[in-house]
Amino acid sequence: MPITAIVLAAGEGTRMKSRHPKVAHKLLDKPLVWWTVDSARKAGADRIIVVVGNGADEVRAIFSNDADVECVEQTERLGTGHAVRVVRNAIGSFNGPTVILYGDTPLVTPKTIRALVEETTTHHNACTVLTMRPPNPTGYGRIKRDQSGAVLAIVEHKDCTPEEQETLTECNSGMYCFCGSRLTANIDKIGTNNAQGEYYLTDMVDIYVGMGEPVSALCADDFSEMLGVNSRFQLATATKIMQLRINERLMDEGVTMLDPNLVWVGPDVKVGRDTELLPQTMLWGKTTIGEECVIGPNTRLTNVQVGDGSNVEETVGYDTVIEQRVTVGPRAYLRPGTHLLDGAHVGTHVEIKNSTIGEGSKVPHLSYIGDTTMGSGVNIGAGSITCNYDGKHKSPTTIGNDVFVGSDTMMVAPVTIGDGALIGASSCITNDVPADALALERSKQQVIEGWAAVRRKRMQEED
Repeated sequence: MPITAIVLAAGEGTRMKSRHPKVAHKLLDKPLVWWTVDSARKAGADRIIVVVGNGADEVRAIFSNDADVECVEQTERLGTGHAVRVVRNAIGSFNGPTVILYGDTPLVTPKTIRALVEETTTHHNACTVLTMRPPNPTGYGRIKRDQSGAVLAIVEHKDCTPEEQETLTECNSGMYCFCGSRLTANIDKIGTNNAQGEYYLTDMVDIYVGMGEPVSALCADDFSEMLGVNSRFQLATATKIMQLRINERLMDEGVTMLDPNLVWVGPDVKVGRDTELLPQTMLWGKTTIGEECVIGPNTRLTNVQVGDGSNVEETVGYDTVIEQRVTVGPRAYLRPGTHLLDGAHVGTHVEIKNSTIGEGSKVPHLSYIGDTTMGSGVNIGAGSITCNYDGKHKSPTTIGNDVFVGSDTMMVAPVTIGDGALIGASSCITNDVPADALALERSKQQVIEGWAAVRRKRMQEED
């Protein structure tokens, strides 16, 4: 049976105090609305419709590469019921179970969504309300049931009697699963008889109860899944919950964390067993970490592949491949296109960009290597750089196997250094160097005996 998920993401989110739509704000490097869509997808939704409004183009761009997500714009934002009507008008009708979710409620899990759908289909409900029992139910609509457990009504907090406020602790999350065909037929029955003059999806419960249609409620095991994000503080709260949710899973899979509160891992990241993630480590994008690695502290990797047995310390890296038994850092910067082969070493205050560092080669400290292909067994002395940019064009540097480059060397691209060559310290290499050659480029050192003493005496006399 096909499942449709409608994700309401048209709101302005004024409490965020931002020029960006609320649902585009990021939680663990992914937009809020992405998390809801991802949960719907993993729950088995065949069709996912995101209702956009405020910042519509920015929200659409989030899903520009997702063929299973379509966006429908709610140009007039007249409530949740109106949003669903706009979708119905756009697609014609709903078929099968139709789940209503929210782009600012990123913590709902696929398991809960699947359970909501199963409750609806098993009992042939017109509507199933997803409910929760928060520690403090103040402000939430309360679920009123009959003796058999069927839902009678959703009573807004302000309309509850003092007794109901005490006894009705099950609250409406605002998420529902509807029978698609019955929703299609009855969504137009929602009116605007409320203070805001808007169409509220909550009214469908009263409508169905009045029609004698079956309505039930499913209470989530963890109320935190229902937490919405309406402010930056609530965004931080949701981030913390998701952070620990992911970190607990990783630790259960064999990953060590000295302090899971100080490690942040995105949802697409994979980490091998017996790897240790040290404090202040952030792993984003499609990053993959192999087994028995040490990552951190103070490290941020985005779309980086790290092979088994590697150690990456105090490093920022993007779009980089690090193979096995590689050591990086502390305080290294790996820019896009970097490829570090087995056993390579990139040390302190080193920047690598669009370059291959060969097996066992070392760039130990205070160096910049850009647009370079480096062979195996190379040693780059401290303070050496490849001069790859002339202000307009980037040019390549090629360094063969077993080359030794002395400290404070500039290699002005395009240039090739042959296998086994030795470059003397403090050289500026502007021409190709043959294999096994020694290349030196220095001005002749001059020594004038006694010159410094004469200068000091003259300065004292001037005083």
